[in-house]
Amino acid sequence: MKRFWFILFVVLVAFVAGLTGGYLGGMAVSRQAGPGAGGLPAAGFVTQASVPPSDETITLRTVNIDTAITQAVEKTGPAVVTIVGQLPDQMTFFGRVSGGTSSGSGVIISESGYVITNNHVIEDAESLTVILANGDERPARVVGTDPFSDLAVLKVDGELPAVAELGNSDALKPGETVIAIGSPLGDFKNTVTTGVISATGRSLDSGNGYLLENLLQTDAAINQGNSGGPLVNLAGQVVGINTLIVRDSQASNTVVEGLGFAVPSTSVRAVADQLIANGSVARPYMGIRYQTIDPAVARRYNLPVEWGVYIASIDPQGPAAQAGLQTGDIITQIGEFPLDENHPYLNALFHYAPGDTVTLKVARGAELLDFTLTFTS
Repeated sequence: MKRFWFILFVVLVAFVAGLTGGYLGGMAVSRQAGPGAGGLPAAGFVTQASVPPSDETITLRTVNIDTAITQAVEKTGPAVVTIVGQLPDQMTFFGRVSGGTSSGSGVIISESGYVITNNHVIEDAESLTVILANGDERPARVVGTDPFSDLAVLKVDGELPAVAELGNSDALKPGETVIAIGSPLGDFKNTVTTGVISATGRSLDSGNGYLLENLLQTDAAINQGNSGGPLVNLAGQVVGINTLIVRDSQASNTVVEGLGFAVPSTSVRAVADQLIANGSVARPYMGIRYQTIDPAVARRYNLPVEWGVYIASIDPQGPAAQAGLQTGDIITQIGEFPLDENHPYLNALFHYAPGDTVTLKVARGAELLDFTLTFTS
């Protein structure tokens, strides 16, 4: 009997001990995992409020990115072309070597198939192919070229994807947004870059004895292959033909960026009209062969003036001879333009047209003389 009560006592103690341990253990867990631990709900007490409602939906919205720039590109882009020229073969010590190809850009300016580009894009090519914006390839022929303005007109036949509109470059202001479209490196056709008009009326030395005048300066990215492509305003009008970039300054050995230049559309229109009508631009003819004089030349040869052109020979039937000029004379001024570093001879001459009459200022020995001359073509 005693044994029975002893066993019952042990069982009761074990039962009470189990209940007490479970209660205390639960309290410890509840305190450790309660709201004080990172703000999480207490373990074992997840409520309905802690689960976010699931009846909400996420909506994906499409943003309309149709801007003035995209509209301008959509308007003019289809009229932009890539121009590929086949260069003549070269004779070397090892025999004939293929001349390879050149590439540039252009833009269709007429429903008749006329394409404007740079003269330097096509001047050395034996044959030309125009690649339209839709990928079609067409043979092209040269209608006319004008090295002085670095412009040329080509013609292609067949249906055209679009024709660009020429705008008024005279209305451009520094800071105005512009878009350059072209084929940099010949591979990335109809590439679009944007920038602003940095300045107008710029002049750059062509390296051929005259200045490229009245250029538009822009910071829109222009690279090799962009030459001949359009510079476009936000109305989708062509306001310039991209012509060259300046990468560094030889004088200061400085690398520069964002210096691109374009022929203004007012000049493009005037030159293109003459090239289409006549195949060339009518330039005034004076009838002389000359040597440019600058201060260094003047000091070396002890000349009476620092700037001008020395007449080395003269066409006996030309306007200069008819006006009374002689070999050895030095022309110092043509009309209103004194010949100096800002007004090279050809720039001063080409401000006039065949048929214009001007007064020339001429140094003959120690004398300064005036002559009246009428230009021919």
